Formats: sequence, structure tokens, C-alpha cells
Amino acid sequence: MNLTRWSARLPGTQRRGAVPAARGKTVGAAAPAGGTKGGSAAPADPPPPPRAGGADRTDTLAQAQDQALCAAGGASGTLAGVLSQLPALIAVTTGPAHRVSYVNDAYADVFGPRVTGAPAREALPELDELGLLPLMDQVHRSGRPRTVKARRVSRSDATSLTRQGYFTFTCTPVHPDDPDPERRGVLVFAADVTDQVQSAERLRESERRLHETAVTLQRSLLPQQLEQPDDLRLAATYQPGGTDAAVGGDWYDVITLGGGRTALVIGDVMGRGVRAAAVMGQLRTAVRAYARLDLPPHEVIQLLDGLASEIDATQIATCVYAVHDPSEGRLSYASAGHLPILIRDPDGTVQRTDEPTGPPLGTGGWTHTSATVPFGPGCTAVLYTDGLIERRGEDIEEGVSTLMRALSGATGAPQVICDRLMRALGVTAQHDDDVAVLVLQYPDHTGHPDGEVFRNASLELLGGIEAAPRARAFASGVLASWRFPVELRDLGVLAASELVANSLKHGTPPMRLRLRRTDRRLVIEVTDGDEHLPRRQRAEPADEAGRGISIIATIASSWGSRRTPGGGKAVWCEFTLPG
Repeated sequence: MNLTRWSARLPGTQRRGAVPAARGKTVGAAAPAGGTKGGSAAPADPPPPPRAGGADRTDTLAQAQDQALCAAGGASGTLAGVLSQLPALIAVTTGPAHRVSYVNDAYADVFGPRVTGAPAREALPELDELGLLPLMDQVHRSGRPRTVKARRVSRSDATSLTRQGYFTFTCTPVHPDDPDPERRGVLVFAADVTDQVQSAERLRESERRLHETAVTLQRSLLPQQLEQPDDLRLAATYQPGGTDAAVGGDWYDVITLGGGRTALVIGDVMGRGVRAAAVMGQLRTAVRAYARLDLPPHEVIQLLDGLASEIDATQIATCVYAVHDPSEGRLSYASAGHLPILIRDPDGTVQRTDEPTGPPLGTGGWTHTSATVPFGPGCTAVLYTDGLIERRGEDIEEGVSTLMRALSGATGAPQVICDRLMRALGVTAQHDDDVAVLVLQYPDHTGHPDGEVFRNASLELLGGIEAAPRARAFASGVLASWRFPVELRDLGVLAASELVANSLKHGTPPMRLRLRRTDRRLVIEVTDGDEHLPRRQRAEPADEAGRGISIIATIASSWGSRRTPGGGKAVWCEFTLPG
């Protein structure tokens, strides 16, 4: 702080040029103000040589320190009065023991009256409590100033109430070039920064609340609880990035399609903020709607591409949509600029899905395609966003390779694998990017006590119209062997008969009846070579046909139809098992 500027502006204070002449009158604490014992005045220090351009900031600070010492030594009380009126806390010490030479009124108001002449450890115990004495030792030895910021100070007011305040202490050397250590000193300058500290704390608390609100918003747009299909074990992890209030655009979802099939989707809207979160929420809702149509993966991605352009042409998102069919033991998928799916085989080998990959959503002008990979019992797949593997200064392929190595050694439940992958890739609470991970496992029930629960049975429908009674007999025998209750067995035979009859009338070969049992439901499915999907319609009393699908919808828990990848269609229905 430039103390000379204060003194120059107050009436009656000495000008800067008079300070060197007064230096000799003040430092000797034992001598009276009128002179020495012999009547002769103490010799004054020679004035400093003039410098071109005036005194710089260092000279100004040195003169201010000299003035503080003058006030401490008992010179004319003009400067001492100025220092006593300053709002900052000021104390001046001399010598290695830091004997107190001067304490202004502001210092006494905070810490109480203090006496001069004693070492600071005794006269100013608060400096020892604040850990400033070692700092003052460094300043005294090195001649360089030191600062400690926002130290908490307890002070008592007139009502004897203790209040907490914060001060920034600066220790500045006095006469640092003097060879006599007893003449060197330290000026302690403390500025009250309580308001600034409290404002910073309020700001941090506000940012913390905003961040929590943003994370709550982000999580509310994600599935609150993952659907758990009969055949898959699933777990997901979402880690928001950074500590700011910006919302990320990472998202994932799991959708049961019926007939034992499951759709899995993960995506990332580029950027952060409410706009990215809004686009993410709309895309996730749209995916669920498109998935109910039971479309192939590339058609879902194609629809999302057009929708993303309509929502916000300035936002780009990546996405991968996959469908698991346990009857086929395969995972079909389509990708819009997203990272490859990683699949771990039962023997620990990890492979990645590379092709086909189209451009991100919202770019338009691209025809997406689907691909399939084997995904049988004992396999594990990982879908993830770039925050898991992308690091500044590293190629993203290195991150994919690191994740593949981590997945090859990761075993256990899906949630355990999620946690292990996050740790292996170094994702912590301070990670600077959002991370979403979705892990799915197809359990291998071979040799497991529950292995008998999962069964499949199928029949090729050959021979034309006589295939219907064979299908009824086949369904009755299979359901009886699975020890279903009589009522459920009769409903299953009726459903199989109606589906087969509908396929024989409206479909084309090849035709197949498939029955599948899980631990929670019975699935009956008929496939044929015709791509025309049946619709439920109301039959008039005089109509002789058109009631088959209505009967299925009435007796079954759910039903649906879809086109198969090789051409043709599949019509299915489900029954929930009792208990």
C-alpha cells in the first residue's frame, strides 16, 4: 500500500521530501524527542540521491516504511496519527526477535491493546496463532515480502460477542539492506477481506446448488430404473462431468420390445447446457416411440437423423441403437457416428463392432445400414460415450484399446463391470466430461440350477392346411412338458392355433412356429415369408374371418409383429407365468 499517497493528501502531514531528514529523529526508541543526553541531536541519515523520472513504486513503499518507523520511534505525531486512522491493521517490529515498535489503532481494535518493546511472540500472540512468526523470520532474513491470504481471525466487540473475520496479511521488510539485523524490521499489514471471503463462499454455495440442480435435471432425463429383460442382465452408470452448472448431453436407455427382444441405445449430444439437455430429452423420447414400431436398427437411426435436424439444426448428436434377439443369439445394431460396441466372449476375447458407421445425427443425406454380431450365452457387451475414453493429447483409438484391455479382465455382475471400467479409465468425481456406460450380459445357464427354466421349441410348418392340427398337437405337448397349469396350456394352444392359421392364410413359406419359455413369461411366435404386417380390426357379426388377431389381443398379455431381416415377418404374443 502506498502510504505516502495517504500522507500527501491529509492536511498538516509531511511531504515526501521531508521524510529522509526526519529519519534520524525517530528510530532511537530510548532517546527523548528533544535530543541525546549530551544535548546534541542524533545524526540524520544522508538523503538518497535523486533519480531520473521520480521515485518508483519500490521507493514509495520504502518511504512509507520509513514513515511507519518514524511514527514508532516517537517523531512528530502527524504520521502516527495518519497510520492510526487507517482501516488496515499495521504493526512494525525490529530485530530478529521482532520487538514491537508500533501498533496502530485498527490493530488494537481487533486484537486489543498492545504494548511496544516486547518480542512479538509475547506482545502479539495472535501472530503466533496465525502462523505468521515463521513467515516474519523469512522476511527478516531474505528481505522479500510474503503474503498469506484470508486467515480467519476471532475478535470481540464492545458487547463481548466473538465475531469471525478474515484478513490478508502482508509482511514487508523494513531497511532490508541494513547490515545490522537489529535495525532491520518487518511491517505487518493486514487488510480486512471478510466481505470478499463471505461473498466468495456465497458464490461457491450458489454454484454448488446450481450444479446439483443441473445434475438432477440431467438424471431426470435419464431412465430412473432400467428395464430388466428376461434374458439379459443390465447395469448403467452415469457420471456428470466438471463442477459447473452446465448440463451434459449423454444419455442411454433400455427398451423391451416384446417377444423376448430388447433394444439398447446410447448417445451423446455435443456441447453442454440446457439446449443440449433439451435435444437429448427429445431424442430419447423419440427413440422409445420409434422402438415401439419394432423397426430394424438402421430405420430407427434414419428417423432420428431427420428428427434431430428438425429439433435443432445446430446440434449434432451421436447414437448407437442395438437390438438383442435371444432366439437368434445375435445383436443387430446401427451407429450414427458413435463409438464401437465392445463385446467380450465367454473365453475373455474382446472384439469391437466397426462397420457400418454413418455420420452423426442431424447431418442428413445419408442412408444408414444395420449389421449383426454373434451374442450368445456368456457374452458381455459395453456401450459407452466418449467421456469414458477420450483424453486431451491422446488419440481416441488409444482410449478404445485401453477399454478393451480393461474389459478383457473384467468379470462379475454388470454393475461390478461398470465400476471396474470407470476405475480402469481413471474416471473420478473431478472428471471434466460426462460419462455414460451401459453393460449387458447374456447369462449362460448351462449347468445352472435355473438352466431348465430357459427352453426353446420350434416346428417347421410344412404340408399346407394340415399343418394347423400338427401345430396344435406340438404346442399342447410342449406346454404339457413344461408343466404349465391347464388354463395357461389351453390359452397357449389357442394362441398358437390362431397365429398358425393367420400365417397359413395370409403368409407364404417358409413358416415356423416357435415356443419359448423364460422365468417370467411364455412367448409364442410364428414367422413366414410375407412382409405384410397384420393389424387388429373389428369384425362384423356376419364376417367369417378377421377375428384371429382380436382373439390373440384378448387372451394374451401382449402381442406384436415385425419384419424380419431376411424378408418376411414375425407375429408373436406373450403370456405372463403365474407366481
